[in-house]
Amino acid sequence: MFRKQSGILNIALCRKKQVTWLKRSALKKTLSTMNDSILNGYDEIQVALMEERCILTDQNDKVTGPATKKTCHLMHNINKGMLHRAFSVFLFNSEGNLLLQQRSDAKITFPGHFTNTCCSHPLYTTSELDGALGVKRAAQRKLQHELGIDPIQLSSKDLKFVTRVHYKAENAPNPGTWGEHEIDYILIAQKDVDIKPNPNEVKSHQYVDKRQLLQMIDKSQMGDIWITPWFRLIVDQFLMYWWENLHNIEQCSDQTIHRLLD
Repeated sequence: MFRKQSGILNIALCRKKQVTWLKRSALKKTLSTMNDSILNGYDEIQVALMEERCILTDQNDKVTGPATKKTCHLMHNINKGMLHRAFSVFLFNSEGNLLLQQRSDAKITFPGHFTNTCCSHPLYTTSELDGALGVKRAAQRKLQHELGIDPIQLSSKDLKFVTRVHYKAENAPNPGTWGEHEIDYILIAQKDVDIKPNPNEVKSHQYVDKRQLLQMIDKSQMGDIWITPWFRLIVDQFLMYWWENLHNIEQCSDQTIHRLLD
């Protein structure tokens, strides 16, 4: 009797393991199919980063929950109104020149585009959900990840919150699948720092003065270079005023969400 029961038990365990394996196999196949259809052919590191959890918000920047970076940046979801929190850092050196980066060609959204110092997202974590302070922590994390800037060199106190910008843009040069729809926290700092760019994130970097930046804008209008849409909007609407007031930038701050939408 014991042997018979033992045999039955072994068969049951085998069937249970087989069902579990089949479920896992089906799940892996589903995930693989999803990745193949949307993310196939992209850089593996950038694909992995698409699983980070961003912060979803409503139109007034109230947190509504998390969603993966991939989910947030699909035009299918953006066209339904999905909105997430982001930040843009503008770092000036002691001479008053602005540090720009050119995004790596490996980037899934806006590859090869010139943009402000650092643009990314706070994540749905305890330390980065805390309003402007959480955004500053996220900015320190990404400044180190993208440009190798040590958080000790550029503290959260060095990063001054100025305002928020609400914008939407479809990916370029290949529209259709990806895009941006963000409430973008603007952070400004003026400090000399050591830079060690991560080539998977940054293709090139340079400091520019106002004249050089406007020349780059002209080149982008001629189609000679690409500039990210959020950077272009901020240059057109705000940047020159902030640039003139770096010595007193905290007086330029507000709690407004500026709607830069078509």
